[in-house]
Amino acid sequence: MPVYEGPTIDEAISNGLHALGLKKEAVEIEILMDAKKGFLGMGKKDARVSIEPIKVEEAEATPEPVKEPAKEQPVKPELEAKAKEAADPVDSASQLVELDEDEAIKELALYLTNITSDMGVPALVKIQHETNGLIVMNLETSKQGMLIGKHGKILNALQYLAQVFLHRVAKEKLSVVVNVGNYRQKREEVLTRLAQRTAEKVKETGRPVFLEPMPAFERKMIHSALSKDEYIKTHSEGEDPYRYLVVEPAKKYF
Repeated sequence: MPVYEGPTIDEAISNGLHALGLKKEAVEIEILMDAKKGFLGMGKKDARVSIEPIKVEEAEATPEPVKEPAKEQPVKPELEAKAKEAADPVDSASQLVELDEDEAIKELALYLTNITSDMGVPALVKIQHETNGLIVMNLETSKQGMLIGKHGKILNALQYLAQVFLHRVAKEKLSVVVNVGNYRQKREEVLTRLAQRTAEKVKETGRPVFLEPMPAFERKMIHSALSKDEYIKTHSEGEDPYRYLVVEPAKKYF
């Protein structure tokens, strides 16, 4: 694992990220040594950190669509952009304000129907209410792979637009998950395994691990999976949609 140095830990990390051409959320950082000031100019040492790009988590966190093999339904690169541009949630919600829950959900279903149609991947939207108050919008289509996208990017774009739309139109705060097939269920299994592996690494090294950016409900899954581990604590950093989770040791044990 490459090692980078600097007058402070932050500067050492910055030097490493610059050398790798990566952002903080795309790497794993281990602090090897803090800087030492020395005495009368003697014994002064720079901080040292090791930085390695995250590879395993991203590869594993992308379950293949069950009914849409990549060779039969290749994902078009422009679809992610279409998902973001197909219907501006601000414009679409401009005439809809202070709606009750039922009306807001109906409007969201229509909004998602229009987006998928504009993308050329029409889907039937089925609404599901979870016991924890979460609203799941299941998109049923013969082209599942095209609505999921590589590493779930298209589906996450739709997820982001749906949440923004609800925030604009609903009287109360509502949480929504957009799903295609069994992708979210598989993703939850992957995130649970990721949380367990990450926790073990933090315990072994005593150093924080920075995970890839993910939607709020996915960060909550990892937080929930680790909430009962008294040796670990989690928090989020960054701005949506690039907000990421930091898993770190509980200081009282390290």
